[in-house]
Amino acid sequence: MEKHSSAHPGRRALLGTAAALGIAGVTATGAHAAGPAPKPAPDRRFRGSSVLITGGTSGIGRATAIAFAAAGASVGFCGRRTDAGRRVEREITDAGGEAFYVRADVRSAEETQDFTDRVAARYGGIDIAFNNAGIGGSRLLHELTVQEWDDIQDTNVRGVFLALKYQIPHMLRAGRGVIVCTSSVAAERGRPDGAAYAASKRAIESLVKCAALAYGPKGIRINALLPGPTDTAMVRPPGIPDAEWARLKAAFGPLNVEGLQRMAEPEEIARSVLGLASPDFPYMTGASVLVDGGVSAGRKLIIPTGP
Repeated sequence: MEKHSSAHPGRRALLGTAAALGIAGVTATGAHAAGPAPKPAPDRRFRGSSVLITGGTSGIGRATAIAFAAAGASVGFCGRRTDAGRRVEREITDAGGEAFYVRADVRSAEETQDFTDRVAARYGGIDIAFNNAGIGGSRLLHELTVQEWDDIQDTNVRGVFLALKYQIPHMLRAGRGVIVCTSSVAAERGRPDGAAYAASKRAIESLVKCAALAYGPKGIRINALLPGPTDTAMVRPPGIPDAEWARLKAAFGPLNVEGLQRMAEPEEIARSVLGLASPDFPYMTGASVLVDGGVSAGRKLIIPTGP
């Protein structure tokens, strides 16, 4: 006689599904066994990966460096402010992560190449790159000085070009790699005083699309991330007291009547970077990914810049 399981087929399916999803404590009756809920496993999906980040000393870059290190990656990052870079490096290493800071200006071909080669030499290659260095600027086009225009384009566009130029050969040798470049929702929505910044961020999208087509056949995925307004030094007016900035941030929601009605935190944007860099999106390349809380879907955008 055939021996039958005591569990109903539907219950057996439940048990199999629970096991596949890692849900502990499900019994043959479909109930959860008594006992404490299992703790979520730490995120170690980038263990053994080497990550390079430009503009990693503050804001989104700092948050992303910390997030990658917490997920097991070895992180090399650069920025122009040595004190800030050393602080981020200590934050990561004191928490048990692996990271090192290099003082480098992405406007300089020599410094960008040296930084890239040092990361590759230290970690045996570059698996993931996050090209995040950038500056902002708000001025009506006819009031822009040539120097202001050049500063924004040199940092935001030339900086990404140089980063890609020196990262890609390392990835070509490995036959694989993932690159994420920071653009902005400003590339999709104009502002009267945002000509230089918006133009630079739109140019980054074009660089990404062309590079993705060129290097996709070589195993390299390249995408642009377009954050919305995020609570960083680029958005926060310099010298403003914390209490006043908190008031302005609170006012941001009602001014933007659609979407999530708030600014992003840098850590939220960092999670998006890790998602794009992970193996979860193997078919995504050449994309411009908006992470803007719905700003681009709405009708207006007003960023608080003063009392």
